[in-house]
Amino acid sequence: MGASPGARPGGAERVQKVLAQLGLASRREAEDWIRAGRLTVNGKPAALGMRVIAQDQIKLDGRLIRQRTPKSAPAPVFICHRSPGEPLLTARAAATSMASRLPRRAGLRFISISPLPAVDGGLELLTADGAVASRLQRAMRGMEMEFSLRVRGELSPEQQQAIRQGMRDRGTAIQIVLLEPSGGEASNRWYRLVAVGASGNEIRQLIERAAVTLVRMLRTRVGKLTLPRSLPRSHWRELTSEELASVVDSPGSDR
Repeated sequence: MGASPGARPGGAERVQKVLAQLGLASRREAEDWIRAGRLTVNGKPAALGMRVIAQDQIKLDGRLIRQRTPKSAPAPVFICHRSPGEPLLTARAAATSMASRLPRRAGLRFISISPLPAVDGGLELLTADGAVASRLQRAMRGMEMEFSLRVRGELSPEQQQAIRQGMRDRGTAIQIVLLEPSGGEASNRWYRLVAVGASGNEIRQLIERAAVTLVRMLRTRVGKLTLPRSLPRSHWRELTSEELASVVDSPGSDR
């Protein structure tokens, strides 16, 4: 019997959620596929809100999508050392994205968790598991992020105070835990900045709002997860289960 939007056995999930968990599309993209008639379930057109189980045959443009069984392990999470300006998910021109070099067995469509601006680099997290990506994204909103900032010239006391206040253009504030010099000379100086739950875009906007020329920004830590010194630029490795738990189960992840 085909799936229907009505009652299904225990464990049934909405088809768009299943596709997101498989890392094939966001829920919104899956809904667009349904509206366009590209998805079928057991040979019948999928409908918004339709629930499916592991035994159902889901096809996209006639091609079977293989579901993971409930006992299957989630897709791995990768820690990547991205060079400033290196493509993360989509290759530009002749460049190769980091996601395109990850093992194909890990998934077909990777999701970045709180990605940095394209011009910046440092610690990035990628996974093909939509459910894990959502948990990581929620967790990162409440934990400390550490950045290494290269700026043009030395920050004045007024600029440092403006940054520590953390005020954004829309009137809300970023919690700044630490801002301190970390080296450099002549026209370029380095500063170490620690903030709670701030994205790379928010930090870049905050620095530029203080009339500072930000030359380069590198993310070096997310919660307890530090960018390994042994991981060269443009390289990646799979997180251990302990490392993943340190991020997902961080005390600050419930903020």
